Amino acid sequence: MRSFVNSCALAAAAILLPAALLAAEVDTKFHNVPALAYVESTGTAQGTSEPAREASSPPPADTNTSKLKAPPPTPPFTDFRYEKPGTFHKIMVNDLPQPYATKSAYKFPLPVSRPQNVWPVAPAGFKVELYAAGLDNPRALRTAPNGDIFLAETDPGRIRVFRGLTADGKPEQSAIFVSGLKQPYGLAFYPPGPDPQWLYVGSAAEVVRFPYRNGDLKASGSPQHIADLPTSWFGHTTRAVEFSRDGKRMFVAVGSGSNIDDPDTHPGEKNRADILACDPEHCVLTVYASGIRNAGGGIAVNPQTGELWCSVNERDGLGDNLVPDYITHVQEGGFYGWPWWYMGGHQDPRQQGMHPELKDKVIVPDVLLQPHTASLQFTFYQGRQFPAEYKGDIFASEHGSWNKSVRVGYEVIRVPLHQTGHASGEYQDFLSGFVLPDGKVWGRPVGITVAADGSLLVSDDGSNSVWRVSYIGK
Repeated sequence: MRSFVNSCALAAAAILLPAALLAAEVDTKFHNVPALAYVESTGTAQGTSEPAREASSPPPADTNTSKLKAPPPTPPFTDFRYEKPGTFHKIMVNDLPQPYATKSAYKFPLPVSRPQNVWPVAPAGFKVELYAAGLDNPRALRTAPNGDIFLAETDPGRIRVFRGLTADGKPEQSAIFVSGLKQPYGLAFYPPGPDPQWLYVGSAAEVVRFPYRNGDLKASGSPQHIADLPTSWFGHTTRAVEFSRDGKRMFVAVGSGSNIDDPDTHPGEKNRADILACDPEHCVLTVYASGIRNAGGGIAVNPQTGELWCSVNERDGLGDNLVPDYITHVQEGGFYGWPWWYMGGHQDPRQQGMHPELKDKVIVPDVLLQPHTASLQFTFYQGRQFPAEYKGDIFASEHGSWNKSVRVGYEVIRVPLHQTGHASGEYQDFLSGFVLPDGKVWGRPVGITVAADGSLLVSDDGSNSVWRVSYIGK
């Protein structure tokens, strides 16, 4: 009910609020959306009433005859109708249209119930199971060193723990680690390594930490305040938290409070649209990188290179195919454009003439994604279950669009890093099927983590579920 009410409120806001303010998104929960496939039930998974699904079995013809009628997208841009596991995409800066080449759309998803004949779709050789259901706004996921799975349920303000795995792909045990928090999202164990002493939690206004030892299913002490974070009544509220490999730095991503407000004239944007850093034990936050509109959905350190990476929701309101969201490694001291510039020396027309001295300093990200996909949490695959070609690659959740005429996103993507730790600009659809043929949305990927057995877990705040993707071979 909460998701439905919040969605309705945002839809109403489309009528009542100016576009520049509306595009700030109250929360990335309502930012973007992907595609679905229908799979006929041919059997029942052990211990569950849900039908077993394997990507190696082709789906039958769609049972929904009401398909969205719209012209096909112009490559390299796409929409949910053309997102299919295994499909590669690559967007280059030279592909970008001029601002306002199309009108801005306001198509907020009002998630519907998942039809029984609908299931997420993965590439051949992968199996998709319903790991957990009946959750309340499941968001960021994190695997503890001992293999327990931690989940932030943001709206109710609690952190849940899953332990073990049954024969039908479900957790053997579930517990509430802590409740009574205000909008928890980012989760990170400290110090890095096999024996953490703390669980750090990033929420809209602060970072706190709880005493933690491997195997704890319930917090053993009260939260310890680490840092205040810039916040406001409006704007992005997710705060991703990560540590450097040596544990000497804590990184916190804080999204903007708006779509395009100039920090020069809007004091509320101070230290927002930045990645901040500090000593985890004695935190005095400083700016690590700036001009990053919203990386609050996901930051992570590449275990191979030690580089910090981020997943970014770029600005809205410039048309269907501007501005690309992106995934990139983050340069210390780097400037990524917001709000004056984007994708190198492209000036936002709403900031015409502002800060010309910054034009040549704007860093072009490593991987340009479809505009408005709302890229959120991501993980580097370090498991041993998937084929060797996936080792070290990025898997990222794309929450789905609201500012595009035909929905895009609503999927999990793979970014190949070629066993080098470095991207070459392309990405691949990996898990899709969260949008019905008529454009209605039932699922929205948010969090993602690699479980101890090497399977991939994906939280979905559209259906209030967690999905498990495992490799079973061809």
